[in-house]
Amino acid sequence: MSSRDAAVRKPAQGSLPHALHDWRDALGAVLAGLAAMVVTAVLGLWAAGATDLPGGAFPRVVAATVVMAAGGDVGLTGEAGALAGADAEVTAMPLSVSLAGALALGAGFLRPLRHRAVASGRELLGRIGRTVLLWLAGLAGVAALARHTFTDLVPEEGPAGTVSDLLGDLFGDAASPTVGFGAEYGATLLYGLLWVLGVLAMALLVSRRAPLPARLVRYQEPVRPAAFAMLFLLLAYVVVGLVTGLVVAAVKGHTADTFAVLLLGLPNLVWMALGLGVFGSWEGRVDGPFGLPMPQVLDQVLRGEEVTTLDVRSLAEYDGRAWWLVPAAAVLLLAAAFVMAVRSPARTRLWQQALHMGVAFALTLLVIAPVTRLHARFGLSLLGIFEIEALGGEVLLSPHLWRMVGLALLWGLVAGFLGGLLASRVRRRGEVPDRPEDPQSMSRKTGSAQSGGDGGGSTGP
Repeated sequence: MSSRDAAVRKPAQGSLPHALHDWRDALGAVLAGLAAMVVTAVLGLWAAGATDLPGGAFPRVVAATVVMAAGGDVGLTGEAGALAGADAEVTAMPLSVSLAGALALGAGFLRPLRHRAVASGRELLGRIGRTVLLWLAGLAGVAALARHTFTDLVPEEGPAGTVSDLLGDLFGDAASPTVGFGAEYGATLLYGLLWVLGVLAMALLVSRRAPLPARLVRYQEPVRPAAFAMLFLLLAYVVVGLVTGLVVAAVKGHTADTFAVLLLGLPNLVWMALGLGVFGSWEGRVDGPFGLPMPQVLDQVLRGEEVTTLDVRSLAEYDGRAWWLVPAAAVLLLAAAFVMAVRSPARTRLWQQALHMGVAFALTLLVIAPVTRLHARFGLSLLGIFEIEALGGEVLLSPHLWRMVGLALLWGLVAGFLGGLLASRVRRRGEVPDRPEDPQSMSRKTGSAQSGGDGGGSTGP
């Protein structure tokens, strides 16, 4: 074999372990993300009392929760025999589970890259492709478990007991309502693909150490500080909400219900509070026996047959403390703008700080506001004519998106300008601090200059 052939084959022999190493890194990141989501969902559903669901449904409900948290779609089916009809629908995203999975997946994806300065576009695309492929495979496996059917939905006691007796006396088992759920594979894989791509993109954007292709390095200065500031803002709201929830659980009781909300829907609440704090609004209604797994004041504002606007003013009509959402948003947004300015190069001007913050905050609310949307509906009718109101209801909550994006742009512009002003007194990246010269060095320079002048020596540079 010639030396040329050996030189060609040598990289090929070493490429297999390297490829396996890359697949191992991707698998570790995916498993970390799925494990974080499963653990969070299990704890949240356990606190909500889902372990008491009949028919061994708890693991399957956990799987359905993970699917929805990863952007997937879980459809509901309802039947009530030949003489009655059931209809059910749910659209929700448990963002506590989503956030746990996103943080774990992003950290696992960035870990092998933390000691690199620059990476080629081909290498990054390869790492992203392997992670996405394994993530979709894992999500498909979880979706296969997210299927179950519940029977005996009508309680035998309480106000609905008369309905149950009436249906049983007239039609026997022919009008026994059932509701089932199952993940829809096509929509789950499609939205799961968008979810994981978004997580990996944000991981590359917010990390200062993550390498980028050489042609993209120049774009990191205006983008990465703003992206990190938005992550700081969102996580700050989560931390404040977590502390508030723990205080409420300790003072007012209802510990299990509070922990269920914290472990399943805390970002849904606190990121909605962020939107309300900048004078954004939602519309919705709560009708029937169901309610929002949220603070009671939201249920009070939205309960009724008509669609109601939810904003800080309508909340304040029931609880005056709602006005505190406005200064809280101002303070945390200003803190995020300050963080962005400190992480930005020193040559960045104030108008650029304002523009970066305004655009970043507008894009952030454009992303997070839609995922706070909630729609749940269940209805039971007899002979397709009479609606059994005791067993039906609807919960609807959706944002006024473009109004909120416009307000976010204005708030971000102001906060970015003020944050840049505050950061002007702080030494930032790219600045060279003034260093006072050593007194002995200055005396030597003075003496040398004087001796050179007396002796008429050369005055070289």
